Order: sequence, then structure tokens, then C-alpha cells
Amino acid sequence: MKKRGVAALAQSAVLKQSGETLADVLHRELEQAILKGDIKPGDRLDEHEIAQRYGVSRTPVREAFRLLGANDLVDLRSRQGVVVRKVGINTVLEMFQVMAELEGLCARLASRRMTPAQEAEMRRIHERLTESATGSDVDEFHQVNIDFHAIIHDSARNAFLAQEVGRLRARMAPYLRRVTYKPHRFQTTVAEHETIIVAICAHDAEKAHATMRLHVSLLGDDLADFIAAYE
Repeated sequence: MKKRGVAALAQSAVLKQSGETLADVLHRELEQAILKGDIKPGDRLDEHEIAQRYGVSRTPVREAFRLLGANDLVDLRSRQGVVVRKVGINTVLEMFQVMAELEGLCARLASRRMTPAQEAEMRRIHERLTESATGSDVDEFHQVNIDFHAIIHDSARNAFLAQEVGRLRARMAPYLRRVTYKPHRFQTTVAEHETIIVAICAHDAEKAHATMRLHVSLLGDDLADFIAAYE
């Protein structure tokens, strides 16, 4: 991570959000570094070093660590201090299986509950994703893909389900990025999203569930690529 002082943090768009504290901003900065892979599983987060880098006291750093721990992104009880969690390969694959079912359920419910306005928004997001797929900006594609899944989560109108999917996606983000957000997979993702959109807009609950589940599942070459990258 690049060195950033409190002045840079104060100018951050994140800090402009109502109710944000310095600890919240630090949490988001560290979280994004973990999710992007700048900080990798197994890396140790040094409280003193981070406080110096951002020009803050240790108190907001400790609170940021606590927030990361609440999302299962770091291990707060490690003998080495605060360490970014590294989950075993079998556990990661099990998490993918669970996420596929949860995302499939979201799509199933969305096919019955999505409003015309949400359907239009889903299509607009898909257009943005299609445009993004023509380039190689992984961060842009990543964010638009998140937006696509988020509108489906919202359309399911099940707050508990949306919360659980969000928590699981946050925990899996470093691994998802290593598998999914590769330029050579962009067009595949766009095509899979198109089948999901067709099923949801046709109010075909079973097809919506099946296409979303298949989209999220790690199968064939993707699974082999993931294991190779993980090892």
C-alpha cells in the first residue's frame, strides 16, 4: 500500500459519507487492499506501522482491525498479531458451493419480486458491464459486476438473505478476484449474466435459480485454474 496521511484520508470520498469515523475509513482502506490482493492472505498487519503510514493514533487502527475481524477478513487471535485470514482450499470450495446456492435463491426470489424499475436498472447495469468487458480494467469490471449482483439481492426482498450473501462475498472476495476477475473471463461473465436476465425477466424461478447457481459455481477449467492459482 502507498503511504497516505490523515489529510489524504480527510479528502477521501468515503469520509464524506454521513456518520463515517476515521476508524471506518481506515477499515475501508485496509479492506479494499485485502480484497484487491495488495495485502495477501497470511500477511501480518502491524498496528504501529499502519498508524505511522496514515498519520493517526493507534486507537482508530485497533478499531479498524476489529471491524475487519467482524467480517472474518483477519485473525485477531494469531500469535503473530493481526493476520489476514488464509482459508484452506477445501473450505474455500465449500464456501463457493454455499454461495452458489444463496445467489441462486436470490435469483429465484428476484424472478418473482423484481419491480419494473429494478428490471430496468438491472439492464442498465448489464449494459455497463458489457462496455466494461471490452477493456482490461479489472477494478471497473469488478465494481459493475458487484452492482449487477446487488440489484438482484435487493430485488429478492429478503434482508436476512442479502445480509448473509454480503457477508459471505466479503469473506470470499480475495479468492473470487483470483478466479473471476480476469480479462479473458469478461465475455464469459457477460454471456452468463444475459441468461440470468432472460430467466428473471421471464419470471422463470427455476431457470433463474439454475442459471445463477451455474454462474457462481466453480466448474471445469475454472476450478482447475483456481486450485493452480491458490497453490
